[in-house]
Amino acid sequence: MKVRLYEIFTSVEGEGILYGTKTLFVRLAGCPFKCFYCDTKEALPMTSGKEYSIDEAKNLIENSLAKNTYKVNFTGGDPLVQSEALYELAKFVQQKNIPTYLESSCFDSTKFAQVLPHFDYIKIEFKTIDSEFVDEDHYSKLLENELQCLNLAANSGKVTYIKIVVSSRTKIEQFKQLLDSIFSITSKSKVAGFIIQPTYGMAEPDLRQLLEFYDAVYTYYEEVRIVPQLHKFIGAP
Repeated sequence: MKVRLYEIFTSVEGEGILYGTKTLFVRLAGCPFKCFYCDTKEALPMTSGKEYSIDEAKNLIENSLAKNTYKVNFTGGDPLVQSEALYELAKFVQQKNIPTYLESSCFDSTKFAQVLPHFDYIKIEFKTIDSEFVDEDHYSKLLENELQCLNLAANSGKVTYIKIVVSSRTKIEQFKQLLDSIFSITSKSKVAGFIIQPTYGMAEPDLRQLLEFYDAVYTYYEEVRIVPQLHKFIGAP
């Protein structure tokens, strides 16, 4: 089995409920989608990065682990594209008693279910229609997979949180419809956090919009947080 990795590096987690933690990022190459605000476009092609055997990748991860690393974040691209390799690498990290963290768009619930046992922290990222992740004709199928992934993760007992990236293009009524779908299939007791993340450097939402999104989530879940990408402000990768 082979795996194509774009990069491995240690930095500060800049997103989500574990922001600020020292993290080893394992960025797998490849993503068939493209959000308009994607900040890792160079890792989207399956030809990007370098191909390794699984054993070579394990050695690379082990040799890259810095002292006091809080967790290993498998990101991309989208790591689910290489789900079989992801399974093996996450299993390897777990065996070293280091928490594993999955950062994915959750576009495929079948692949997600396969790798779920070897992850400790799960971010379920729901894409808005305006993200341009997929066109409107395919959005309902994407949402179906994301909701299935949320259900699987929340019922597995894993630490599961929700993230939605919003921009100035995000319509509040569509955002509310998305919230209706999310909280119709899970209870707030099974969610470890809800992060609203504003886009950075393009189509940035203003404070009025952010507070409107916040209030919409607060109706369902009081522990909502607006968290921009911390690493952007401290110059970290």
